[in-house]
Amino acid sequence: MEYEVVIGLEVHVQLATESKIFCSCSTDFESKPNTNICPVCCGYPGVLPVLNRRAVELAVRTALALNCKINKRVYFERKNYFYPDLPKNYQISQYELPLAHDGYIVLPSLKRIGIERAHLEEDAGKLVHKGNYSLVDLNRTGIPLLEIVSRPDIRSADEAFDYLNYLKLTIQYIGASSCDMEKGYLRCDANISVRRKGGDILGTKVELKNMNSFRGVRDALLYEAKRQIKCLDEGKKIYQET
Repeated sequence: MEYEVVIGLEVHVQLATESKIFCSCSTDFESKPNTNICPVCCGYPGVLPVLNRRAVELAVRTALALNCKINKRVYFERKNYFYPDLPKNYQISQYELPLAHDGYIVLPSLKRIGIERAHLEEDAGKLVHKGNYSLVDLNRTGIPLLEIVSRPDIRSADEAFDYLNYLKLTIQYIGASSCDMEKGYLRCDANISVRRKGGDILGTKVELKNMNSFRGVRDALLYEAKRQIKCLDEGKKIYQET
């Protein structure tokens, strides 16, 4: 039986602002640990976030470069997490009314990849593991991120590689971010499933995370596609997992 791969990508881009998205703290997260923090980005009771105008400008510029439609009215919501590096126990993000939606990228192959949405959110802190201890650095907490979510239009690991390269070049060209993956300025999660070729029903998706290069994304997608096809050929069930 012939199969086809269905891939969607979620890309988080750290925007090139001098201050954080909801406070005036510096975005230099490589400073001495826990020096660029304040009651706002640490989520103290009674503080009120104020949106960074520059972050919105860079996000809109990126969305327009990706042929997105801009929503004139947006709002933010709390996304609950319980992680040691997220002091508020929630992330301020967008869901119902994101900044932008319905865009697309045209690859060098002339294939069109849809952009489902692009929304603003804040980054979490950083955990440093040393021996039996985990140290928390909150300098990165509150740095503005633009999350760009593709539609599941990608059909191979090579297409995903081309999409990421084109996206990175576009963002760098318009000056919205340096996209330095070694420093975490651009991070990518991938959702992949396999279905019978020509079918309309999507298979069970698996999410791949913590990939620190485009080649790493491509290799992980190739491996996962082969694994899922092998499972289907052997009559085994594919479980939704990360």
